[in-house]
Amino acid sequence: MLEMITGGVLASAAGLNAYIPLLGVGLLSRYTELVHLPSGWAWLENGWVLGILGVLLLVEIVVDKFPVLDTVNDVLQTVVRPASGGLVFSAGSSSETVAVTDPAAFVASEQVWPFLAGIAIALVPHLLKALARPFLNLLTAGAGAAVMSFFEDVGAAALTLLAVLAPILALVLMVVIVVLLARRLRRALAARREARRQPVAARS
Repeated sequence: MLEMITGGVLASAAGLNAYIPLLGVGLLSRYTELVHLPSGWAWLENGWVLGILGVLLLVEIVVDKFPVLDTVNDVLQTVVRPASGGLVFSAGSSSETVAVTDPAAFVASEQVWPFLAGIAIALVPHLLKALARPFLNLLTAGAGAAVMSFFEDVGAAALTLLAVLAPILALVLMVVIVVLLARRLRRALAARREARRQPVAARS
């Protein structure tokens, strides 16, 4: 049960930042005794993989701090973040898998379901983030991009670490983050509607 919670929380972290949970799980598995990856996911702790993930994370952190670029990045990440969520859910929940070495066997087996579950979980925070960010940038003249991106990265890192150390606490934090993202989207949409009404009222 705790392993499933760990996998779900890692997937939600991937919805905020695709690379932090992958890199976190790989590093923890390689350098600590906190994570023991199933044999099918041992590639995550490979030095080359960790290096590539580190570079991708650096690019993501920089790009996501700038208005317009962050929106373009969110569009591109609509594929990457859910896929990352599927990977970390499968690895984090310790499901035995033939995933990467034989994709056809993976799809044909029951082991595909953890991957699909991770995709679905990661999509929720990703969509909330991607939908809210353009409105936030518009309302703050772009100033909100860097601030919100920073907190999203911190949230993803906290979820990744807590998913391993304290899964129940991580689950609570995951719910809080999703609620905050939903509220941010709702407020951004409300502010946008109000801004549209004001010019109409001024003309009348």
